[in-house]
Amino acid sequence: MSALKRYTFHFIVGSQDLYGEEVLRAVDAHAKEMTDSFNADKSIPCTVVYRRAVRNSDEIYKAMTDAENDPDCAGVITWMHTFSPSKMWIRGFQALKKPLLHVNTQYNRDIPWDTIDMDFMNLNQSAHGDREHGFLCARMRLRRKVICGWWRDEAFRGRMAGWMRAAVGAFESRGLRVLRISDNMRNVAVTEGDKVEACIKFGWQIDHYGVGDIVRLVDNVTEKEVDAQLAAYEKHYDIETENISAVRYQARLEAALKKFMESERFSAFHTNFEDLQQLSQLPGLAVQDLMRQGYGFAAEGDWKTAALCRVMKAMTADTGHGTSFMEDYTYHFEPSCGLNMGAHMLEICPSISCERPKIKVFPLGIGNREDPARLTFKAKQGDAVLASIVDMGDRFRMIVNDIVCIEQKHDMPKLPVAAALWKPLPNLETSAEAWIYAGGAHHSVLSYDLTDSEMRDFAEIMGIEYIHIGKDTNINDLRKELFWNDIAEKIKC
Repeated sequence: MSALKRYTFHFIVGSQDLYGEEVLRAVDAHAKEMTDSFNADKSIPCTVVYRRAVRNSDEIYKAMTDAENDPDCAGVITWMHTFSPSKMWIRGFQALKKPLLHVNTQYNRDIPWDTIDMDFMNLNQSAHGDREHGFLCARMRLRRKVICGWWRDEAFRGRMAGWMRAAVGAFESRGLRVLRISDNMRNVAVTEGDKVEACIKFGWQIDHYGVGDIVRLVDNVTEKEVDAQLAAYEKHYDIETENISAVRYQARLEAALKKFMESERFSAFHTNFEDLQQLSQLPGLAVQDLMRQGYGFAAEGDWKTAALCRVMKAMTADTGHGTSFMEDYTYHFEPSCGLNMGAHMLEICPSISCERPKIKVFPLGIGNREDPARLTFKAKQGDAVLASIVDMGDRFRMIVNDIVCIEQKHDMPKLPVAAALWKPLPNLETSAEAWIYAGGAHHSVLSYDLTDSEMRDFAEIMGIEYIHIGKDTNINDLRKELFWNDIAEKIKC
């Protein structure tokens, strides 16, 4: 079963009593058939819950509150099969806090030219009913997604599935706990942020623990637990070092971190190489393997990117194509093919690897500790996105850049790290200028599983500003967008 099937979406179909019981039975039958079809489709990642057609304000209110009270419900899908007067929906919408998808579809694809009559018109009038519904949503200023098309079409279902992933991200976001091991790197601006506002806006609970708290846990890990973790490493990676003691220390770190995060319900965390206290190594392999299992991570105290990493992994838990913490490192300014290389000292997730990762031990010229074990590999090829969330002081802003990861042909024997090489769209110069104008961080999350569409949906559900950098980006237009967004925020305040 898909890892996302536990999340439910209530399918609430609107009608009214005007048309009689025969029409309502047909509406219910169509809604049930559509629900069953969605749930049988492997491209739909979550579970759609069938509900009987709602006909009045009381039924609508109950349907909305049922969705709100369902602990597995990540959102609501509405469709007006017939005409459903929208004033009936006001009380229900006032009770709804979960994400809303409004689908504008109809049961039949084509107009039955030879047989169409008023009975058919009364039953199949989404072109009529969904416009009434759309007005009410616009009048109430509801944040929602609107998708138009025939419900059996692949493109329609693809857009529906993408929105579901965004809603799952919002669901996970609102229950997310982030473990801060120490504070952020000294004097760095972009990793700072308002943790109270992040809790209000995203639902993130961000808790600090001192490095000493982790050291005590590491010291209490048993040799049996280390052996078990080492066996897990051997299952997923090739060990290419004779310094097994360094690998075992990372196994000890991972066992301690995972035990603590499981007991305290943390699903994202950060470290800080400036504050290691009695830790013998900077966590490297341990962090990478925890990311492989779905934990969010960022380095140097960057709790925003750690949380975003976890959210994006939750959105794609059923795909496994790859999502990782990332950092921009160096440019390749070849005129015909400008490239960006991303890496980090140690902590890139093996889910993005194009090969079986190798465990190696090398010196690290930062942190002033023992040589750490880490995974080394080259990232896979394919379309991907880079996403960053920054605190602009008066609001959070998400910046997303479309990229194409390319084959990394060079081995870089003197740089033993995991690395990715990509062509940013529309090109290196425009992409970099746009990212910098927008205030994007040097830390980001790279994902092969998500696109601009899902990330935009997530930002809109959460009510944050969204900036997209892609093939059509023009610097002057982007600067105008940033300017008008600032004006809109000042007016809103």
